[in-house]
Amino acid sequence: MASPKVHVKKGDTVVVVSGKDVGKKGKVLQVLPRDMRVVVEGVNVVKRHTKATQQMPQGGIVEKEAPIASSNVMVYCSKCNQPTKIGKKFLDDQSKVRVCKKCGEDLD
Repeated sequence: MASPKVHVKKGDTVVVVSGKDVGKKGKVLQVLPRDMRVVVEGVNVVKRHTKATQQMPQGGIVEKEAPIASSNVMVYCSKCNQPTKIGKKFLDDQSKVRVCKKCGEDLD
């Protein structure tokens, strides 16, 4: 079975539109298409109690970003400075490009 499609890509700037971190803006660090979740920089930060290892001999409490549902984020358009939906546009050489639905700016 093919994995479902997620509307954001790694490296996109997104805005959180739902949940405890609503309004926060950050860069997508990782996309988990099988779970329909994304990891966003500075969003949904959780504390993990980590055992000491060779890479991290100190151990202790570490803060890291946890995945959030991809439906809770929208792509941020830098031209119109607001969250937007994504449209697809076909170029002359039959290649697809993602565009902002509000202003038509290329997102790729």
